[in-house]
Amino acid sequence: MISLILQIGFAALCAWVLFITIDMIWALPREGGVVGAKAIAAAVEKAGGDLRGGTMMGNIVSSPDASAGTLLAACGVYCFGIPGGLLATVLVYIGNRICSDPGYAGTTGCFLATFMVYGGTKIGIPAEFFIIGMVIAILTIQGISHQHASRLLGKIWRLRK
Repeated sequence: MISLILQIGFAALCAWVLFITIDMIWALPREGGVVGAKAIAAAVEKAGGDLRGGTMMGNIVSSPDASAGTLLAACGVYCFGIPGGLLATVLVYIGNRICSDPGYAGTTGCFLATFMVYGGTKIGIPAEFFIIGMVIAILTIQGISHQHASRLLGKIWRLRK
């Protein structure tokens, strides 16, 4: 039982780091990359959170980005291995174009998540644990406390320099 919890925890940590790293690489906390991100950031800041962290949260919510893309990648790998993750990447790319998402963070995240999940399966962590881990990571970034999550994300954004 402890092994299962540790594996899921490891998968959640990997997903969390992937979400944050992709957003940092694409500099998404600087400003909203998609429609809706600025509105979410403003609402988070008004509630006592951090504007940059709120912007990152807004980008994750408003785009087929880290949350949807990486979760689709994990599901694709679970069902069909690497080809399933790559198919998910193509679907996220199409979703980005439909949403007029000007960046490629979602596509990049989905592509990298495909290999992260596949690599996890090679070291003994099943793909379904990454699905669970990604849901946990999404909840900690977006759902449990906007105020605290945005402050942490804002601090991480400021540390990148």
